[in-house]
Amino acid sequence: MTNVARLRARPVRTVEEPDFLRQQVDRYYRERVEETWDGGHIMVGLEPGPGAIRLVSNDYLCMTRHPEIVDAQRAALQDVDDALLMAAVFLHGDNPQSRFERAMAEWMEAEASVLSQSGWAVNTGLIQSIAGPDVPCYIDLFAHASLWEGIRSAGAQAVPFRHNAPEHLEKQLRREGPGVIIVDSVYSTSGSVAPLVDIVEVSERHGCVLVVDEAHSLGTHGPEGRGLVVDLGLTDRVHFRTASLAKAFAGRAGVVACSERIAEYLKYTANPAIFSSGLLPHEIAGLDATLRVIAAADDRRARLHANAAYLREGLSDLGYNLDLCRSQILGLEAGHERSTIRLRDALESRGVFGSVFCAPATPKHRSLIRFTVNSGLSAAELDRILAVCAEIRDEVDLANWPSTRRGGASLKSVAHG
Repeated sequence: MTNVARLRARPVRTVEEPDFLRQQVDRYYRERVEETWDGGHIMVGLEPGPGAIRLVSNDYLCMTRHPEIVDAQRAALQDVDDALLMAAVFLHGDNPQSRFERAMAEWMEAEASVLSQSGWAVNTGLIQSIAGPDVPCYIDLFAHASLWEGIRSAGAQAVPFRHNAPEHLEKQLRREGPGVIIVDSVYSTSGSVAPLVDIVEVSERHGCVLVVDEAHSLGTHGPEGRGLVVDLGLTDRVHFRTASLAKAFAGRAGVVACSERIAEYLKYTANPAIFSSGLLPHEIAGLDATLRVIAAADDRRARLHANAAYLREGLSDLGYNLDLCRSQILGLEAGHERSTIRLRDALESRGVFGSVFCAPATPKHRSLIRFTVNSGLSAAELDRILAVCAEIRDEVDLANWPSTRRGGASLKSVAHG
């Protein structure tokens, strides 16, 4: 018997858990799995079968498997002499990452950009580097979790303000004083769009630093997909723009656009830049090719927004409250997690798959199914989605969802649809 075989033959023994860990894990199984999800799991439903419509991917422009991107990655993988594995803090001189950072900065109309391992890493690293215990951070209640985590990493004070409410932000600023204002351009659960012009004006009046997360608008909005900040002509009024490149770029990285001076500062102060390995050359090559493809993808952007508008209008006519949705993200807010499970099952049994969002990604009792629209959906698929959503309204008790009651006028559509 080989050594490997002997190891496999040994009985597996679980290490005994101390009481504090066992109690914490038991609480999850008791309160979430048993009491809320009735022994199932809200995130685990049916497996998509042949012909299923999947509205779960953030690949808004259908970049996955694009031949130009695949060819660039393949060529870089075959260039073994360029395959170094190290933290980006050790990168100096001319190299693929620095060249891509310059290209991204030019495209985003910024002085400089800094690449990181993910959107999570770039947001936590940025906030950790620019805030601190004496710096209040004003953050939209719906802002991405990575931005909240950055505040915690900085040891800063989080001062939340109501979603998309510049007047409430200003009220908070008058009480707490200047600090860092943090918003998303497009919010990942509701699909709402930030009133960026108003936010910028509030920020300037109070001498604040402004951070805009463009994860869900970079590549999809603005000229050549350069984002909402560029589209609104605000590049010289927003200090930092961040983005996950795992959305429209269909890759695995994050980027922050900022001044050249602060870019250098971030490379040597942000913990993810110092203590995590940098991206590999084939990943950089793929992102570089994706940038070229996205810049020339106006036709895909047009189809994306046309598809989203068609679904948004059709679902609203059916009585679904999409008042917040202004983008390619459509949230069907069933409310309680049991109601969301019922909605998930009704959709999936008919071949339509969305993403479940629940606490901690959403406020408690405001869970939802998110439809992520992409440019590749056909007219037949769009109509099938609407037909399924029409068919299930009584089954999922749409008329009694809290979001439907908030919508008011939508009740008529539900009752007479």
